[in-house]
Amino acid sequence: MRGNRVSEWLQQIVFTGPATLAFAIIVVLPFFMGMYYSFTDWNGVAGNPTFVGLDNFKALLADENFRTSFGFTARFTAVAVVLTNAVAFLLGLLLTQRLKTRNMLRTLFFLPNVIGGLLLGFIWQFIFVKGFAAIGGLTGIPFFNLPWLGDEATAFWGVVIVSVWSGAGYLMVIYIAALINVPQDLTEAAEIDGATAWQRLRHIIVPLIMPAVTISLFLALSWSFKTFDVILSLTGGGPFASTRSVALDIYLEAFTNNRYGLGTAKAFVFFLIVAAITTLQVWITKKREVQA
Repeated sequence: MRGNRVSEWLQQIVFTGPATLAFAIIVVLPFFMGMYYSFTDWNGVAGNPTFVGLDNFKALLADENFRTSFGFTARFTAVAVVLTNAVAFLLGLLLTQRLKTRNMLRTLFFLPNVIGGLLLGFIWQFIFVKGFAAIGGLTGIPFFNLPWLGDEATAFWGVVIVSVWSGAGYLMVIYIAALINVPQDLTEAAEIDGATAWQRLRHIIVPLIMPAVTISLFLALSWSFKTFDVILSLTGGGPFASTRSVALDIYLEAFTNNRYGLGTAKAFVFFLIVAAITTLQVWITKKREVQA
């Protein structure tokens, strides 16, 4: 009996040990080091950081850049999460119908996910600045002549468009997998009983795919809160810091202003806020899932 238990432990160490060690070195250790540095005045270069207690957190409360970036991130997240999930769900509904080109369309809509965030931002920067201007010059349509990255309002919606375009395809796959597993006999029986398409969608399909909704909302929330590379390459946080996300503000604070202690303090506070919001979201949507 003892030999079997030792054998099981050895198997776990061999198969999961390297992954656990890599996770600890890459994720867990930097996390706790960041927590420590948030209580120091380290500039990211000096060898001996000085412990300053809660001074960084007090400075954070008076930091106008952090408040502005957090306001933008909150607005952006609210809009991007709703639109990304709405578009992904509609695409999932469309591409579970009997269309001859549905496999090609699924590939096409998923394609943005294989493009890196920085490259994605530069591509869309060219589209907004050059492409839309050329189309606007030829057609005279006001939509294409807007100063997309040069005005606060349009820059916000430009970032949202890129976020939805890049994220909807991934969530579409999750919704398709859930929609395919909805029992056809339930929807057919409801249709025979006279239920409309909207009633079938609301009372049968959506409750049955709530686990997919939980996952998709969680992913969209985490993506939107952590958005960094797209904004860095698309707008650089401009114009006038109007599209500076919290992640970008943390990066600039730590690596441009050389205030690593304050930057990690912002990151730690932001982590707590995001963890609380995503936990609340999962708890609320989990309650609405249909129990098998």
